[in-house]
Amino acid sequence: MARAIERSAARLAAVQALYQMDVTGKTLPDIFEEFETFWIGHEIEGDQYNNAELAFFRDILSGVLADQGPLDRAIDATLIDGWPLARVDSVMRATLRGGAYELKKRKDVPARVIIKEYVDVAGAFFGPDESGMINAVLDGMARQFRADEFAAQA
Repeated sequence: MARAIERSAARLAAVQALYQMDVTGKTLPDIFEEFETFWIGHEIEGDQYNNAELAFFRDILSGVLADQGPLDRAIDATLIDGWPLARVDSVMRATLRGGAYELKKRKDVPARVIIKEYVDVAGAFFGPDESGMINAVLDGMARQFRADEFAAQA
């Protein structure tokens, strides 16, 4: 159970870090240092941030950056016509990128777990409509990247 909580915290921190990198242009080493020193597991302005599985946090960030072009194209292909990823809110974009990376590269984590986790992350920032959109896009990507996983459950 503790590992699941630490992974959830790592996903939330990764989305926040991806957002911060998107809007500030900070580098990956700077983000690692900032989040691991000041955010993860610390209290900030009265909010206690959970401890996170740091290796998982680092993997998500590094993986998204290493594969960002193909991930963005896959997200674009799944979004509804007229709404390319560039037009999506930056926090939502970070959430989709994190989820897409895990669906594509982290076969050790079931697709349904990944989708639920990133819908939960979206719920921390958005209402039900936006969370529903995250769910729909990640579900579509899961069926593309993990067709065998969904076929086995049918």
